[in-house]
Amino acid sequence: MHHDPPTFDEVYAAHYTRLTVQLYAYFGDRQEAQDVVQEAFCRALPRWSTISRYDDPAAWVRRTAWNLAVSRWRRAGTALNFLRKQRTDEPQLPGPTGEWVALVAALAELPAAQRRAMVLHYLGDLTIAEIAEREGVAQGTVKSWLHRARGTLAGLLGADAEGVTHV
Repeated sequence: MHHDPPTFDEVYAAHYTRLTVQLYAYFGDRQEAQDVVQEAFCRALPRWSTISRYDDPAAWVRRTAWNLAVSRWRRAGTALNFLRKQRTDEPQLPGPTGEWVALVAALAELPAAQRRAMVLHYLGDLTIAEIAEREGVAQGTVKSWLHRARGTLAGLLGADAEGVTHV
């Protein structure tokens, strides 16, 4: 049975918001997240006849957006300084819940590697193996980062460490 490949508009509608939310957690800056996701979709559009035939076309867009995000993140200097600057300068916009704002602020307190691991694993749905490959470290190191980050977030958010994993 042959299925038509998804249209660009279908993939955009189905994945734009979730991907923007993931990258907002990574950057702590909504505009930066939107810019990266829009750029990834802009790169996909001229190649859509090829990308649409992939098993998971959204995965191409997601990978591109994450790669763009990581590049921007590195250029911005240290993650913590970047997040602190954005939180200070950015006006309060309606949208995220109090819990979400608290989570993003708590993530900003983590060492950069732990924050990246948490966002990639719990919001980006990457496996421990995928994170280890992306970060160039052993899987045990990623597990350790996640364990320590959950403990730190639990203290910062006043939740039990396992509860944080469901955010």
